[in-house]
Amino acid sequence: MVYTVKEVSELSNVTIKTLHHYHKIGLLMPREITEAGYRLYGMEELERLQHILFYKELDFPLEQIKQLLEDQPGRAEILSGQRELLLGRMSRLERLVHTLDESIQHSREGKAMNTKDMFQGFQSEEEWKKALAEQSRHIQENYGYDMLEENRVDPAEMNEQAAEAVRFMNGMAQALKDGVKYDDGQIRQLIASHLEALKKHGHDTGPDAFAAQARFFLQDDFHRNMLESQQTGLSYYLCTAAEAFAQNA
Repeated sequence: MVYTVKEVSELSNVTIKTLHHYHKIGLLMPREITEAGYRLYGMEELERLQHILFYKELDFPLEQIKQLLEDQPGRAEILSGQRELLLGRMSRLERLVHTLDESIQHSREGKAMNTKDMFQGFQSEEEWKKALAEQSRHIQENYGYDMLEENRVDPAEMNEQAAEAVRFMNGMAQALKDGVKYDDGQIRQLIASHLEALKKHGHDTGPDAFAAQARFFLQDDFHRNMLESQQTGLSYYLCTAAEAFAQNA
């Protein structure tokens, strides 16, 4: 039995545009193309698409997926490998869910969580790289910079820096909720202490550089959305506060 590209799209929840792209890059070729130009797919192609979607779920880039499928022709071997990868991810996600549950409980009780406990899901360089993969891919694709290649990932150091980032952003988000003006003394102190903490970790970020970073967060879709998901208006508030801090430094 053969399926049209529309039928494959409906079966797999993959858009027709994406299927056309997979064809264009040689990742998923139709079984045949009719004289009228219709792409037709058989069971073998559906199985390959299933492998592709499993690998995408594991955040593999398309070029690597293509290579993996060429290097592992046996379906059972591919599925077994994907199963091991998914089990590994499940284990990491279970740890992260546990950490989230602990964080939620502490937040509801108004208690500060031990910073070591805040990052129980990220105890190795590999886990941190996986956690940063989406951000790294965005930066590389849009700005040509490989943040994971250029910077060594030290789990203990990353945990400390992440704890500081959480402290600072939570403070900014709370100030925004409370209606604190962007150039209030409370905000200036919060930024000053954050820059001092960054300095201790080897990032001698001055007020002007911090303001430039805040403007980048506001202009870049990925980072703006990340801030806005924490608190609506946070990206704009942070940028305005950073610029005011720089002007009065």
